[in-house]
Formats: sequence, structure tokens, C-alpha cells
Amino acid sequence: MKTYRYLDLITAAFVAVLIISNVAATKVVVLGPFTFDGGTLLFPLAYIFGDVLTEVYGYARSRRVIWTGFALLALASLTFSAVAALPALADPEVTPYAEAFDRLFGLVPRIVLGSLLAYWAGEFANSYVLAKMKVKSRGRFFGARALGSTLVGQAVDTGLFLLVAFAGVYPAYVLGLMFASNYVFKVGVEVVFLPLTYAVVGALKRAEDEDYFDTHTDFNPFRLGG
Repeated sequence: MKTYRYLDLITAAFVAVLIISNVAATKVVVLGPFTFDGGTLLFPLAYIFGDVLTEVYGYARSRRVIWTGFALLALASLTFSAVAALPALADPEVTPYAEAFDRLFGLVPRIVLGSLLAYWAGEFANSYVLAKMKVKSRGRFFGARALGSTLVGQAVDTGLFLLVAFAGVYPAYVLGLMFASNYVFKVGVEVVFLPLTYAVVGALKRAEDEDYFDTHTDFNPFRLGG
């Protein structure tokens, strides 16, 4: 089996972005004309990583990374929930911090559930579209392929996340505003970072001596093999 120099580093960075963005999602923020959960500041990088993984290493390896992120995000959620459920030290100086932790991370399980479902569906949609478009275009037009796959993946991701994480918490007009803001912001980040993504993809293809085409790939998202 071929080994790669940078695949493990990209996997670690991808998982870190995923977990940090989900914790940050517990706060809804306003940035200029945009209203979104705090995780949106970082989460678009997960889709850029997804584009890089699929473009260079192929759908099957990207699938393993997606499942790795899924498993570790679930572990983080269970850990936060367990800590929040345990009684805090009965000390007046400790109690305010314990209550703040419980209030903050008490939201995390529902947010992470929404994020897990949305991330799973969105990332696989993104990787599938990118891989199929690469074969159809014979590897040309990476920019158009990256943006096209992001348009599909982010629509799936953003819609599912908001419905599961915040339906019944915020009124419908706020969810609509958050969807529009999230979607435009995330796609905008992809556009802004596209030159850097181009450069990273090119450098990785040369360094890894790999430019994978998914011509005979089994796209079943539940298969972890090659």
C-alpha cells in the first residue's frame, strides 16, 4: 500500500478544525451583515481540506478521514456531556465556573448531533461531486469543480445543521437569516481561499506523486476500505 508524507497531518488538522468549530458553534455572532454560529468562522476550512483530500488522494481516502472526524467528534461530545452531568465541587468559588460550563456545554450534544449529521451528509456530497466532476472533466477546471462541489455540500450541511441544532430554539426567520448568512459566508471563504487551495493542491500532488482519479471507486459512504 502506498504511503504518503502529509496525509496524517492533513487528517489531524481536519479533525481539529471540526471539533473546535463545533464548540464555537454554541454562540451566535454578528459580523457585519452576517449572522451565524461562531463555528462558521473556522468550519469552511473543513470543506477546503475535503477538496484537497479528494482531489489529491481520492474519494476512498477522503472517506476514511471523514469517518475519523465523525468518530472523534462523537467522542468529544460524549466527554463534554459526561463532565457536565457529573456533580461539581461544592465550593462557592468553583460553583459559578461549573454552572457556566454546564450552560455552555449543555448545548453541545444537540449541536454536535446536528453537526454530525450535517457534516456527514455535506462532506460526502462535496467529495462525491468533486470526484465525479474530476473524472468527467479529465482533471481540468479544478476551481470550478471545487466551487461546484462546495455549493452542493454547504447547502446540505448548513440546512441540516440548523434544522437539527436550532429548530425550536430560534424562530423561523432567525433560522432563515442564519442559513443565508452561513451559506454565503462559507462559499465566500472558499472563493477567497481558492488561490491558496490551488497552490496547496499543486504542491501536494508533486510532493506525494499522486493525482488520484476515481474511475473505479466504490462510492458507498459506509465502506471504509479502498
